[in-house]
Amino acid sequence: MELQAFKSKVLPLKDRLYRIALGMLKSIPEAEDALQDVMVKLWNKREQLNEYKSIEALAVTVTKNLCLDRLKSKKYRHHFDVQELQMESPSVGPEKGLELKESMSVMLEAFNRLPEQQRILIMLRDVEGYSYEEIAEQTGLQVNNIRVGLSRARKNARAEYLKVNTYE
Repeated sequence: MELQAFKSKVLPLKDRLYRIALGMLKSIPEAEDALQDVMVKLWNKREQLNEYKSIEALAVTVTKNLCLDRLKSKKYRHHFDVQELQMESPSVGPEKGLELKESMSVMLEAFNRLPEQQRILIMLRDVEGYSYEEIAEQTGLQVNNIRVGLSRARKNARAEYLKVNTYE
């Protein structure tokens, strides 16, 4: 694959890959580093990219695996600053803004407690907007398993959220 083909087929995926990395690693600098490593890996494999049915599926798989490796490494320090999220709006008062931040923090904690596969499924379906068939292609799971996994993930996240918000 030549430089122009790489630019037209792989580089447009960088925003989506970044969002996946950010969702998994919870850190902007870590996600940027992971994205750079993914792009280097894809560039090094550029001669074999035409052999793949879907370059996008390959890129997502490489990103997911690289992020999982980073999460498993001993040097990875889990941190996520909820204040980086912009919840302020001119129409939202200070009390409501604080309530939204607290609610977001609780939801992120509930999301982080989900099993890794459920978090990946939610990221791909609800954040990235992939269809069930695209997720199946990228993860190797059956469409029915994806539906069940998403349902369980949403149910578990909702239960954790409600447990904290209803003071159970």
